Amino acid sequence: MNLYLIITLLVVAGPLLLSFDRKVAFYKGWKQLGLSMLPISAIYILWDILATHSGHWSFSLKHSGGWKLFGLPLGEWLFFFVVPYACIFIYEVVKAYFPQKKSTNIFQVRLWCGLIGLLCLLLAVVFRDQAYTVLALVSLALWLAFTVLVRPQLLLQTSTLWYMLLSAIAFLLVNGLLTGIPIVLYNPKAIWGIRIITIPLEDLFYNIGMLGFFLLSYELVGMRLQRKGGLNAS
Repeated sequence: MNLYLIITLLVVAGPLLLSFDRKVAFYKGWKQLGLSMLPISAIYILWDILATHSGHWSFSLKHSGGWKLFGLPLGEWLFFFVVPYACIFIYEVVKAYFPQKKSTNIFQVRLWCGLIGLLCLLLAVVFRDQAYTVLALVSLALWLAFTVLVRPQLLLQTSTLWYMLLSAIAFLLVNGLLTGIPIVLYNPKAIWGIRIITIPLEDLFYNIGMLGFFLLSYELVGMRLQRKGGLNAS
């Protein structure tokens, strides 16, 4: 049984059905979501292909099916479209239903992001022999750097914090299944070995960086479409 595919489809089922909620009207933003998702998904899929080929992780044949493209099962391909769809949906729900507050201390935000980014890069150097550890830390550092440079407002609003928090909870549930069954198996030489129950700690850094890039891209594309008057194009 292809459990990976089933889990992936279940992840998107709820957000897909609720996308027609009148207040959120997420279905109207297909253009913004699609244009923002494609470049980030392409980058992370390429990373996934190269990491799988290098042996950072592998997939259970029993639970992910026999069909593979460039070493990735169908569930893994869909992951990079289903997860951003579901998580950006969470972001829009938060904006629609909860009052938004913004911090005005942008200097403090930039300082903390800089310190966290530098710490990630330092740890990446120290643990340079652990490939997945390095890439996950660098991914997080790059997201912080790009966001501070091109869209620091994202780091000032409570909707971003709730987006990350709620997405992290969903991540723990889904990734707990993927690593607990297990469907995804990690090379112990590529990671620290520290786990949140069954989830490698590196997955948390990976998740924050990836979802951060999806959100950043979503916001930048939305701004561009607004300027062109095509945000609600259908």
